Amino acid sequence: MEISQFLLERLGQQYSPDDVSRIIKGYEARRRTSLRINPLRAGNTDVRAELRENGISFEEIAWYRDALLLDADMEQTVQSLPMYESGMVYLQSLSSMIPPLLLGAKAGENILDMAAAPGGKTTQIAALTGNQSMITACERDAGRAKRLEYNLSRQGAGRVTVMTRDARTMEDFFRFDRILLDAPCSGSGTVSARSKGVFSDKNLQKTTRLQRELLDKAIHLVTAGHEIVYSTCSVLREENEAILEPFIRSGKVGILPIDENRFAGIPCLLVSVPGTLCICPDDCYEGFFAAHLVRR
Repeated sequence: MEISQFLLERLGQQYSPDDVSRIIKGYEARRRTSLRINPLRAGNTDVRAELRENGISFEEIAWYRDALLLDADMEQTVQSLPMYESGMVYLQSLSSMIPPLLLGAKAGENILDMAAAPGGKTTQIAALTGNQSMITACERDAGRAKRLEYNLSRQGAGRVTVMTRDARTMEDFFRFDRILLDAPCSGSGTVSARSKGVFSDKNLQKTTRLQRELLDKAIHLVTAGHEIVYSTCSVLREENEAILEPFIRSGKVGILPIDENRFAGIPCLLVSVPGTLCICPDDCYEGFFAAHLVRR
């Protein structure tokens, strides 16, 4: 596959030759399908049994009992099953399941998902809290907001309010216990033969400006002493550590270190902000970054 020269140069500036080779190998790998069992619609045993009945083999994920990794690229096969249409499972990359787990939302809390469509993480938060948290899900694009609403309904995610607006325009009188900011990004972690992406200095500058503005807004909206999870599907430090560093230096937020043992076995890249997590793409994982923050 042909990889953008701009992206290759950026990776070369940020990583060792060995890590660049690992990332490129991950881009070229045929990624296996993963799914999340939805406890609001089904039990773990029921889903596993139905997969076996349909001749679909899978692997358990040690760090998340509701996650399954299938033995091949079987997205279309899963989509043809009744359990998919009924919302018993949700096709979702393993990497993208990590931010809601880090967020640690609890029943009764007021949660904001700042860039929610298509709804994988929003529905996961609802499932993790047994539909007992109050979730506000923002999506500025009307078409994507409709898709979000559809997925929320199919997954049985209740107590979710969808706001079709840019989260940056939310009034500062709003207050949330926890905020998930899975920020729009270049997608440099998800490059593949099917999705090569478009990379340029202009696009990257536009994206990083948006990320800084969204994180600044998140800090205004979360209650002091409470938590934000910042994540991207990028392996570029400009969109990851470099976004966090000014806010950390200013004292506005601190890092809650991610326990490496919690996600043992995940292929990781070196990070310049200790306590954050950057996943190297491979056949099981998309490239991804996550940071757990606390507002000072």
